Amino acid sequence: MTTSSYESLSHSKWDCKYHLIFVRKYRKKMLYGKIRQFLGPLFHDLGKHRSCRILEGHMVQDHVHMLIAIPPKYSVAEVIGYIKGKSAIAVARQFGGRKRNFNGERFWARGYAVSTVGFEEAKIKEYIRNQEQLDTKGADERGDF
Repeated sequence: MTTSSYESLSHSKWDCKYHLIFVRKYRKKMLYGKIRQFLGPLFHDLGKHRSCRILEGHMVQDHVHMLIAIPPKYSVAEVIGYIKGKSAIAVARQFGGRKRNFNGERFWARGYAVSTVGFEEAKIKEYIRNQEQLDTKGADERGDF
C-alpha cells in the first residue's frame, strides 16, 4: 500500500476500512424486491453525509454486509447508528403507509458486527459478493449496492 492510496483530512492521512454486518429485527426475511432497490442507493447517500464511502455492499434476505471506509473523525458506532436509524425511518416512510408519527425503530436489530479490514480488502470484497449464494428467496435479483 502506498501513501497515494491513503485519503486525507486537514491534518491526517488515513485508510480505515471496516466490514460491517447488521441484521433485520427478529431476522425477518424482508430484504428483497422494492426494499432492496430502495436501500442500496440510500446507504450510499447516508454514508456520504458522514464522509464515508461504501466500497462494497450486499443484502441477503435478513442481513446486510458492507465494506465501508470511515474517516477517523467519526466512530464506527456513530456511523452505523446513523445509517441504521435514518434508513429505518426512510423505510417506514416509504413502505409503512404512514407519512407522519411513524416509528422506524422496528426495522433493524440493535447490534452489529464489525471487523477491521487491513490489507485483506480483496478477500473481504469477494466474501461480501459471495453472500448471494446463501440467499434462497430473491436469488433472481442482485443484492449488491
